[in-house]
Amino acid sequence: MPTTKPKTQSKADIVIALLSRGKGASIDEICKTTKWQKHSTRAFLTGLRKKGLIIIREQRGDEGTVYRVTETPNEKPQQAAS
Repeated sequence: MPTTKPKTQSKADIVIALLSRGKGASIDEICKTTKWQKHSTRAFLTGLRKKGLIIIREQRGDEGTVYRVTETPNEKPQQAAS
């Protein structure tokens, strides 16, 4: 009987999960988790914005700049057809 391998989470899924937390995630946290360089992480965040995710940037005292997803394309309110 063949066994199936458990599906591993992609780095994109991991980053979105980090950004979806209440406290968000810093560039350094994302880089450490994904082993990406800072410029790659920022480019990925830009790609998420282009896909329709609303990402806000907050300045936090000791933590520095933190990014959070506040809205995904599925959560946007539907406009009535005119």
